[in-house]
Amino acid sequence: MSGTVRIDRVVTSGQFCLDGGCWDVDNNIWLIGDDDEVVIIDAAHEIEPIAEAVGGRKVAAVVLTHAHNDHITVAPALAERFDAPLWLHPDDDVLWQQTHPGVAYTSLADGQRLEIAGTAMEVLHTPGHSPGSVCLYLPGQAVLLSGDTLFQGGPGATGRSYSDFPTIIASIRDRLLTLPGEVRVLTGHGDETTIGAEAPNLQAWIDRGH
Repeated sequence: MSGTVRIDRVVTSGQFCLDGGCWDVDNNIWLIGDDDEVVIIDAAHEIEPIAEAVGGRKVAAVVLTHAHNDHITVAPALAERFDAPLWLHPDDDVLWQQTHPGVAYTSLADGQRLEIAGTAMEVLHTPGHSPGSVCLYLPGQAVLLSGDTLFQGGPGATGRSYSDFPTIIASIRDRLLTLPGEVRVLTGHGDETTIGAEAPNLQAWIDRGH
């Protein structure tokens, strides 16, 4: 059944705000599923473009790669609209509370497996960009949803509160670059890449320090 899995991309625009500053950003929201059910990865800025991509399908879950405000803007409203559970790694609770204080979510755990459209999606805890950042790996599709941990050209940003460069490097080295080179990396912003395209650049990223 893994061949039936469909991946849809929605791009929305808004602002990322932290540490007293705000920046205009375009965010990728990924929908993983088939013609009947879907998991929504991240919930950025606006509900309607995401709901349009869902169509008439059942939303099995809204899964958040991390809790920076631009990735969770409409998460509670989206979960309520589709009567779906909302999943987040609890190490990002400090960030979650800045945007959605007092709103409950279900805790994600490293190694947890979520089933969607007859295929498995594994949770990889990859701290560094934020304490509770996760990536979602679909081995049957050779796809990694990397959130803001790994991009085309390097690691996610670590210059703001609750982030750490050595930690994100360790996460990428130990959890992501060990995956097969052909794995597609679907990122939280910008264009996709592959593990094989990024792996040779690890030392260069360490040397440049970001």
